[in-house]
Amino acid sequence: MYILWWCFTRYLRPIIKWFLRRTTGLCELQRICYGKVSGAPRTNSVEYSLSMSKSPQIEQLLCHLNDVSDNQRFAGPNLKDLTSGAVNTVTLVKKINPKIHFQFVINFGQCVEQIWGYRQLLAEVEELRKTSYDADNFTHERKLFDLWEKLMPREALEGRVTKQWQYIGFQGDDPKTDFRGMGMLGLENLLAFATDYGEAASYVLSHSHHPVYGYAFAIVGINLTSLAWTLLREGDAKTYFYNMSKNLPTIRLFHQFYSYLFYEFDKYWIECKPKDMMEFSNIKESFENNVRNALQDPTAVFRINFSVDTI
Repeated sequence: MYILWWCFTRYLRPIIKWFLRRTTGLCELQRICYGKVSGAPRTNSVEYSLSMSKSPQIEQLLCHLNDVSDNQRFAGPNLKDLTSGAVNTVTLVKKINPKIHFQFVINFGQCVEQIWGYRQLLAEVEELRKTSYDADNFTHERKLFDLWEKLMPREALEGRVTKQWQYIGFQGDDPKTDFRGMGMLGLENLLAFATDYGEAASYVLSHSHHPVYGYAFAIVGINLTSLAWTLLREGDAKTYFYNMSKNLPTIRLFHQFYSYLFYEFDKYWIECKPKDMMEFSNIKESFENNVRNALQDPTAVFRINFSVDTI
């Protein structure tokens, strides 16, 4: 199979591209930007086409954009200049008249923002993941207390270290030890879910206290942070981000993705009717497979559809 794919990309693909360019008068990137619907179908195809380019100028452009986004500089004042520069390079190399093909300029520019915005988002998320929770950091502590206040607005904490934390699903009296695996990313995700989707988060928290199907809300949430980060890092999540954002994907969109996963996992957990928490690994693995399969559909769009039911 590998040999067949190698032969296709090495020999047949260039021939097919040449033939289509001669017959349509359009390069591959133009055919994609005109023929594919916006979102993941178009952006994934543009990304693949660029990665297969043999042009030294385009290869140099990709290296530059990769470096900029890896260092989180693909934003602010740089964004417009970098996107315009990428479009200009490609139109020059591919001999595309931007005045005639102005729609290509628009469509391709959006793809550039999505591709390298995604890469930059990965760098931002990774930085948060590597940032350890610091009990001496006022900002970290404030976010932890905010999480409690969002989830438990009618109950005051008795102290910084207290068994009350276990009510929202932490393992012990001090939550800081539970963030080791995902760092501040785990806390940021939980807080975003409780803030942006307060009703859904309260609903899920109530499920976690079920006498038969209960689970540790915060610990499960941190496990789902790991899942969201893995899907982002491995590229499966591109479907979600390219379909949900017309331009630059942001950390807020990552929090929305996480919130969707948490809400859907809670439903799946209840549907599976687990005997106890020992079934968590198997159910999480099954849930992950379902999500990955759903993300294979390039038109997939994930949104929280909140509904109240009884269990």
